[in-house]
Amino acid sequence: MPNIQNQHKRAKTMSNNLIEISPEILSGTPVFKNTRVPIKTLVDYLSAGESISDFLDDFPTVTKEQAISLLKLAQETLLKQTYENFAG
Repeated sequence: MPNIQNQHKRAKTMSNNLIEISPEILSGTPVFKNTRVPIKTLVDYLSAGESISDFLDDFPTVTKEQAISLLKLAQETLLKQTYENFAG
């Protein structure tokens, strides 16, 4: 079983480097750090059947590394919550 505390620390550090929330940027909507692109937009693209390449073509201020890292963060967060819900 994965060490949940280490995953949580890594996820928090990763999110601090990936996501920015500021009242001055899109009224506090979570965006990819140093951009004005909401993180939800990537999820919306993928949910609609679009590829990461399509997303990156449409939002060139987001790097491929940022997009992949966000998906990894989402996966880790979901798994952490799942483990906590079933363990606790």
